[in-house]
Amino acid sequence: SSGINAEWPLRPGMTFANELKFHTNLYSLSEDRELSPKTFLSMVSNFLYQRRFGPYFIEPVIAGLDEKNEPFIASTDLIGCPMVTNDFVVAGTCLEQLYGMCETLYKPEMEPDQLFETISQCLLNAQDRDAYSGWGGVVYIIEANKITKRELKARMD
Repeated sequence: SSGINAEWPLRPGMTFANELKFHTNLYSLSEDRELSPKTFLSMVSNFLYQRRFGPYFIEPVIAGLDEKNEPFIASTDLIGCPMVTNDFVVAGTCLEQLYGMCETLYKPEMEPDQLFETISQCLLNAQDRDAYSGWGGVVYIIEANKITKRELKARMD
């Protein structure tokens, strides 16, 4: 299943999240089934493309488990161009630093604790190298039977 994180601090992000919640609920009612991450990506991409001339300045990251409990990760740019991958996606002001850290530390088939440690190190080290980033992050580990959320604290300057 896929989820919507409405913890964005900016009003456009909240509007975007509310619109997606509405359309996700409408889909669940009309189709009588849960939205798959791939379908959710299509919904996000279409919604952002409709606003391409007055875009929300966001870069959504979509993560979830598909029908076979296989990981699905993707991201879009601000006009909805999707990028689906098997290893990792990055977004935000320090994405160049994140790419470098993720390419260095990520290995396939990691256990949940290893994955959390890798994600945490990537986030914190990339934020340390970018003047616009900081204040920590939130890491979600999605498993077949549970979702673990942990907050990271970082520099606040």
